[in-house]
Amino acid sequence: MPWGAPDLEGDWTTFSRTPLERPDGVAELTLSEADAAALEKTLNQRIIHPADDPFGQGESEWYPEGRLARVGGQARTSWIVSPADGRVPYKPEARKLFDAGRARQSQGFDNPEDRPPQEQCLIGTRGVSGPPLLTALYPTNIQIVQTANTIAILSEMNHDVRIVRLNASHIPAAIRPWMGDSIGRWEKGTLVVETTNFNPRDAFHVQFELSANTRIVERFTRISATDIFYEFSVQDPALYTQPWRGEMVFRASKDPIYEVACHEGNYSLGGVLAGARQDEARAAAKAKAAITAK
Repeated sequence: MPWGAPDLEGDWTTFSRTPLERPDGVAELTLSEADAAALEKTLNQRIIHPADDPFGQGESEWYPEGRLARVGGQARTSWIVSPADGRVPYKPEARKLFDAGRARQSQGFDNPEDRPPQEQCLIGTRGVSGPPLLTALYPTNIQIVQTANTIAILSEMNHDVRIVRLNASHIPAAIRPWMGDSIGRWEKGTLVVETTNFNPRDAFHVQFELSANTRIVERFTRISATDIFYEFSVQDPALYTQPWRGEMVFRASKDPIYEVACHEGNYSLGGVLAGARQDEARAAAKAKAAITAK
């Protein structure tokens, strides 16, 4: 950049079929091309033709097929590189918290506030807004804009913008914005970003459990005209048996960044809750009929 910092600006994509955690039954971080092709076929099949979509009318119809990410020319089976098993190293009680949160998302149909924040259009889903900057099935583009003192990271998903303040201090602990509070610094050619002050509901839009004391450090290194090498580490002794780390390559994207026309107070929430009431009415009618038949 004109002020001497490395240039990270541009449009990038995180899209691949490589998940945060390694799939069940896959032991290695990297695969041969033949094994990678087989796993790609399996993962695409699960997403594009799920078993619970018998009518072919789900949004799965427009999910793109994808490949596993390649890092250093090798197919990766997970973003997580440490621990070696490619899994989030939860403590047992933290795993229970994570599972309970996911259960609430799938069972809370009594009022709009029970639905997850991404469904309320408050924040993007599956960590695409960061931190860390993960991937989802759609949309997975990000845009980075730099000044000498600030870096803005725009996620195509829900048009979330995370502001990284360079050479700054964290805001007071009582303030808990969406996506936490990010401050950054340059270490030679690498942008290092530390995020704390997470919102209590941030765990519902990333792919793992978070707490008020979670600390995430990201590292962005421009390695070519078309690639950024991205690393992150997650630390929280209350939740994890050890710090854990992931890495990925962000690729330059020529695709436009589209508007994601989600909005706070998503109109579909009314339909979601009405559908739950209809299911309850059918169940009650079925139970009544069973009693009458006896």
